[in-house]
Amino acid sequence: MPFKTILAIIQSAEDAERVSDCAGALAARYEAHLIGLHAEALPVPYTSTIGFPDAEFIQASTEVNQERSKKIEAIFRKHTTDAGIAAEWRSLESFSGDSAHSGVASARSCDLVVAAQSGSDGASPDVDSLLYEAGRPVLITPHDAPCLASFRRVIVAWNGSREASRATFDALPFILEAESTEILLVDPPENPDVVEAGADIAAALERHGANVTVHTEASGGLATDDVIRGRLAATGADLLVLGAYSHSWLRELLFGGVTRTVLQSMPVTAFLSR
Repeated sequence: MPFKTILAIIQSAEDAERVSDCAGALAARYEAHLIGLHAEALPVPYTSTIGFPDAEFIQASTEVNQERSKKIEAIFRKHTTDAGIAAEWRSLESFSGDSAHSGVASARSCDLVVAAQSGSDGASPDVDSLLYEAGRPVLITPHDAPCLASFRRVIVAWNGSREASRATFDALPFILEAESTEILLVDPPENPDVVEAGADIAAALERHGANVTVHTEASGGLATDDVIRGRLAATGADLLVLGAYSHSWLRELLFGGVTRTVLQSMPVTAFLSR
């Protein structure tokens, strides 16, 4: 089933071009309705020296927020209007000012969410909110790779988990269009069920018409995300499909993990679901 409603989460002017470009290309390819969403933080009402809220500060902050939101909307509109895409814009306010957190309700009615990889400026959206609360797949656009509307080579990072299964089937529109898809197992446990599950998911995708292979990689002491990065480079894959946080969120926060790497520095477009 193709993506027919796509939500572009735009946190800042810095990621507006990249996210709008990627989401716009996808919307054009699938003849989808595109929603652009940006949230600004509500001005904090500081108290003046005489005990009343500082009205001038609130007014000035509101005007700055409105100006920034209009600038981001203009970037989004340029990408959609020029391409003749059916689109709408949603400008929100919230206490956090985080566009991903504010966009959870909108995301629940969409087929796909597009968001930017974390930036060094700290202005990246809280994609964790989307992954945990929206129940919809998220496509992460990388910093230093082209924005693509279709993908030639796909790697599915497979560990036999519920999250990996969900992500794989959510990504089916991309997988079916790809020239090839590889099911990648990194250091599969001695339990043969995981390896068999890799073969089973490959067979299930083949029944849909996908061209699928299974590859097992030994880490040799490297972190799993480094192994995946190396395999992406070796195969020339341009899309990584991953079940997000198949280990606990706290474990990944404290010790790192593949999901954190994808959100911060994976060099190709990533499709996450859980």
